[in-house]
Amino acid sequence: MVGLEKRLSRGVRLAIGAVLLLSACRGSDRSVRIGSKNFSEQVILAEIAAQALEAKGVRVDRRLNLGGTFVCHNALRAGELDLYPEYTGTAFTAILGEKPVSDPAAVRRAVAEAYAKRWDLVWSPPLGFENNFALIVRREDAARWRLGRISDLVGHEKEIRPGFGYEFVERQDGFPGLTRAYGLAFPLRPVEMDLGLLYPALENHKVDLIAGNSTDGLIAALDAVVLEDDRRYFPPYEASFVVRGRVWRERKGVRGVLERLKDSIDAATMRRLNAAVDRDKRRPEDVARQFLAEDSLRIR
Repeated sequence: MVGLEKRLSRGVRLAIGAVLLLSACRGSDRSVRIGSKNFSEQVILAEIAAQALEAKGVRVDRRLNLGGTFVCHNALRAGELDLYPEYTGTAFTAILGEKPVSDPAAVRRAVAEAYAKRWDLVWSPPLGFENNFALIVRREDAARWRLGRISDLVGHEKEIRPGFGYEFVERQDGFPGLTRAYGLAFPLRPVEMDLGLLYPALENHKVDLIAGNSTDGLIAALDAVVLEDDRRYFPPYEASFVVRGRVWRERKGVRGVLERLKDSIDAATMRRLNAAVDRDKRRPEDVARQFLAEDSLRIR
């Protein structure tokens, strides 16, 4: 009887060990869930990461076009995502609620420390470009109203119809703070719309002023004018991936790919990739695939 108990006990231990080993293997082999916000640049960046990981044999679960900043951030915190592209200035002001500052290194350091301490989230190395908010007008209107800087808008608020994305209207580093910093007083609330509708609305004279992104490919396509942020209101928005701490520590393949993406995309390249999607109507996955093929020496 004792021998039988010992054999059973040993069998139970072996079974438990096998289950734990299998669980560990499954954990390391689990699909990496990559998310993105709902505009072209985000989808392209997510696809670049996804395809680079797949090339290394990592399974990927794409959860793209989820929505705005808070949707993606909350999904990451809840463990529903493993990583998504984000910008340091957005995290600093929108998520952490800090007032905009202009020092890129200080902003990156602040978000890295706060994200690690509060939520065990890691910022990957910077991708190599900033995507700053940009106030944009038609070229003919810039000439008509003599607009070259954001401060030149003062005195023309009654003539200009602004149109912004939903987040820009609400965020403190967006419209509310901008009007205070520049002393702007638009008599009517800006028209709010999806980001994908901003440039068509500007082109079709539905609005006269939009808040786009400095890496938007449609700025050049429409021959539009970006107004200089002459009071340096907007904070720096360095692009990176935000990653769950456990994934960063335990999935060496994921960490390796994200580290190799460091400084692989400059602003001109990002504008080109965005234009390929927004102007040329190519699929983000095809644009990402071409980028990885062209730049394979830098990220393999």
